[in-house]
Amino acid sequence: MTIRPYRPTDEIAVLQLWEASGLTGWTDPRKDIARKLRVNPEWFLVGEHDGIVIATCIVGYEGHRGWINRLAVAPALQGGGLGRALMAESERILRGVGCAKINLQVRTTNTQVIAFYQRLGFAVDEVVSMGKKLVRE
Repeated sequence: MTIRPYRPTDEIAVLQLWEASGLTGWTDPRKDIARKLRVNPEWFLVGEHDGIVIATCIVGYEGHRGWINRLAVAPALQGGGLGRALMAESERILRGVGCAKINLQVRTTNTQVIAFYQRLGFAVDEVVSMGKKLVRE
């Protein structure tokens, strides 16, 4: 897998990957892409193999904490180290800007993904995740 920044020509493949990975349904993914492209677009990572998008990871940093969003690997390729490779690249990027801690959110029912992140050294923080919609979609 080659990891590179997202390109506008990736949009359809990325949307299909997110749909297949269960990462849609909460927000408009096209709007999410547009929002990311306004802030550190080079941190919207795409994994490809033979010209086919097989993985994504959106990396964020606001000066206090790093964030991982929409880490996705094609379902047929999960368990082969691709997610781990994307996370390693994400950590490299965040360390490079002085980030001290990475946060991410996983639905409590997604035990397989929680176990994946625990294997990478993440722990469940004793916090309540809260959100407030500023834009109704």
